[in-house]
Amino acid sequence: MTSAPWPTELRAHDGGRKLTVSFDDGVTAELPAGDLRRRSPSAEGRGHGAHAPLRPDGVHDGAAIVALAPVGRYAVRITFDDGHDTGLFTWALLRRMAETAQA
Repeated sequence: MTSAPWPTELRAHDGGRKLTVSFDDGVTAELPAGDLRRRSPSAEGRGHGAHAPLRPDGVHDGAAIVALAPVGRYAVRITFDDGHDTGLFTWALLRRMAETAQA
């Protein structure tokens, strides 16, 4: 059984405006905080329901990350400068975002 790529680095930088994410298979990407905030997997960020459309209403491109907190061994909670912190970014979600950013 092949294991999923494991994150080796999560680092907010550029005043919290960017998140560098690296995985053990060599994939690395720099993700803008505004994109992360808009794509937050929380019910508040997406509307209620698993397949609700993204809701960028009121989300500014200048969003900044103020804290990163691990959640178990599967995700990270990102706190943004507007106080939003309810979306859990799983390693699989961050990996998909990193692959998209590389393309």
